[in-house]
Amino acid sequence: MKGPLFYAKILLFGEYGIIKDSKGLSIPYNHFKGGLKSFQCDTEDAEISNNEIKKFAVYLKTLDSNVVQFDHERLEADILKGLHFDSSIPQGYGVGSSGALVAAIYDRYAKDKITVLENLTRDKLMTLKKAFATMESYFHGNSSGLDPLNSYLSLPILIHSKTHVTPTGIPNQGQGKRAVFLLDSGHSGETAPMVKIFLDNMKETAFQQMLQNKFIKLTDACVDDFLSGNIKGLFKNTKALSRVVLGHFKPMIPLKFHQLWKQGIDTNGYYLKLCGSGGGGYFLGFTEDIDKAKTLLKDYKLEVVYHF
Repeated sequence: MKGPLFYAKILLFGEYGIIKDSKGLSIPYNHFKGGLKSFQCDTEDAEISNNEIKKFAVYLKTLDSNVVQFDHERLEADILKGLHFDSSIPQGYGVGSSGALVAAIYDRYAKDKITVLENLTRDKLMTLKKAFATMESYFHGNSSGLDPLNSYLSLPILIHSKTHVTPTGIPNQGQGKRAVFLLDSGHSGETAPMVKIFLDNMKETAFQQMLQNKFIKLTDACVDDFLSGNIKGLFKNTKALSRVVLGHFKPMIPLKFHQLWKQGIDTNGYYLKLCGSGGGGYFLGFTEDIDKAKTLLKDYKLEVVYHF
């Protein structure tokens, strides 16, 4: 059975800040994708996926029917036939592997679903976001719903606040040396423990003040700069944001990357930031000279996702 594909996502700006109402900007990343297949599992990965969907289906039965309803009979019948998610999206890398699965399950099994072909009013987008947040909480303990929303719509999403998101356009890619890239840490990370560290830190007044007065202000400025094409402002604010993250989000950055992070700031060769919750997976890099960044990071795997 052939079905629609659901893409990975990259949260360019907004990690952690969106929990406290910062702006955010999320874009689809079609290098990685996945889709549901409804036939007998023929690999170990397919069997693992089938078992995970089986457990997920049990959880979906517990959800408030006022938020989202499913055709449970059809889902259970397909699970028995070998339903699995055939995906190239790496798990624990901050690019939305669970979000793509959630979007795929909603698309195929939700009753009275909101489709991507509808006029997506603010109310409809928030209804979708709430349904996706409820579904994806199974995987992370707590979810904003943005990853599945991005994967489902396959459009860039501008997060204005917790209660206001809109599809948006982003500047066309150029052919210059300026770029956004993914830096592979070499191992996966887990979202829930990182979010717990963040929420524990939020109990400290000094951390709250830093978040509000530095992190969120810089995040909002980066979003505005990116969307308006203010390249000079973007790199100035991304550098400052990278410095703030290194200073205040160290548990989310593996120890061996602390010096690498600082090297980018000191040389102006690149500026790193978290891609998702951190702890492993990918980190996001911004550079005004991709060749220089590649030289400085020659021992690491880089993948360019956007050229300015």
